Amino acid sequence: MMHSLLYEPWPWFVTGPAIGLLYFALYYVGKRFGISGTYKTACSMLGGGKFADYFKINWKADIWNLVFVAGMVIGGYLAGVVFPNEVGVDLSAATIASLEEMGLSSYSETMIPSEIYTWETLFSLKGFIFIVIGGLFVGFGTRYADGCTSGHGISGIANLEYSSLIAVLGFFIGGSTVTYFLIPIIMKL
Repeated sequence: MMHSLLYEPWPWFVTGPAIGLLYFALYYVGKRFGISGTYKTACSMLGGGKFADYFKINWKADIWNLVFVAGMVIGGYLAGVVFPNEVGVDLSAATIASLEEMGLSSYSETMIPSEIYTWETLFSLKGFIFIVIGGLFVGFGTRYADGCTSGHGISGIANLEYSSLIAVLGFFIGGSTVTYFLIPIIMKL
């Protein structure tokens, strides 16, 4: 039993309710779930309020954000290095065929295709578009939407916030558009 908890992916019916319970615990203590708020906390802690009013916040009240991100980093290390997934990536045959048709075949071990995410690729047109331009779009979109996918998708939707519903719809429309239309074009570069 302990072996399967440490070395195999947890099923959706465990992780989904766990995220829900986390949200309710945060809601109970008056906090919002989301990762992009951590950026604001870190910048404020490092003196960002001297340069922009956006970062003039009481960062000590939001220090839990930084602890949460530290836990994600530690958890990622534990999951990837100390207790690696022995099951592997379980993709459908249709997904595998689609990925290979686009030239992606090195995803089976790490879920990070080396055809895109390597230092050599970064200095190519394809890598620049995926990593640099994509990163700028993610950063801009997160700031423009005043939150990230986890903040809007979990906290905002649970709070029945109309702006979060619009943001989540935008995330899905944008993600689907990029996945089905832009990635196949960029992969041919």
